[in-house]
Amino acid sequence: MDKFLAVKTLLEVADAGGFSKAARRLGVATSSVTRLMDSLEASLGSALLTRTPRKVSLTDAGIAYVEQVGKVLDDLAEADESVFDSGASPVGSLRISVPSTFSRLRLAPHLAAFLADHPRVFLDVVVADNFLDLALERIDVAIRIGRLDRDPNLIARKLADNPRYVVASHGYLEQHGTPRTPQELADHECLRVAYGGGYRTRQMWTFDRDGEEERVEVRGRLLSNGLDILLEAVMAGRGIALLPEWQVSAEIRAGRLMRLFEDFDASPHQGDAVVYAAYLPNRRHSSKVRTLVQFLEARLQGALEG
Repeated sequence: MDKFLAVKTLLEVADAGGFSKAARRLGVATSSVTRLMDSLEASLGSALLTRTPRKVSLTDAGIAYVEQVGKVLDDLAEADESVFDSGASPVGSLRISVPSTFSRLRLAPHLAAFLADHPRVFLDVVVADNFLDLALERIDVAIRIGRLDRDPNLIARKLADNPRYVVASHGYLEQHGTPRTPQELADHECLRVAYGGGYRTRQMWTFDRDGEEERVEVRGRLLSNGLDILLEAVMAGRGIALLPEWQVSAEIRAGRLMRLFEDFDASPHQGDAVVYAAYLPNRRHSSKVRTLVQFLEARLQGALEG
């Protein structure tokens, strides 16, 4: 008995829910599938399938067996793909993680263009605002916004700068006044991005002009790790926010938001953040990874600077 063929056939039977349907998918006779499953069960000394006139399903032992051999087949497929992927032309599955708001506003069109340019690549996109474990989640490339030194065990490559603007609605400024200096923000309601601390965690906004830095402690009743929530709040006149240029530039151009302190570079207390790609060291020779990173580097720098 060809054990590898038997295992692949078992997976097909389990997915199809029957011998006949699995046989049609595999292009073989139903009797061949039945004999192969009988031989596999005999070699293991355990029933893997429950047979009824209507359906064939996995037994408890079959479920456990499929779970284990499925991992082996996945690893084998990944090993095969890594050989193909060492060539000049990218080919195969590429699993990436992306932050939700940034991917919706700036990344999605570029991913569509990447697929058009590379017809032999299959993209598996995971939307996640938290930093996933790349090895555990089998992520090939993570697109992240933060400091390049945050991931010392990963290879991190900058894709673009991430400038941020202090913005407020005209309604808020008419009601509460327009701060003329960054220090006056201490007297205003500030909508804050959550960076891992709670409501009472101190947050400093840093302003730099001509090499001179000043820091302002800001407070406010809304704290969120969701950028869309903060944008909706600032649009509704609930306060002043420090948000990425790529999120608010369209609202500023349309006159719905006003940018404050245009002469300053502004950032939250953790320091400069950039848009970057991160991947495991064992992916450094991957043609898919290299091609995607270079593609996004060219596309995003132009988009964010334009």
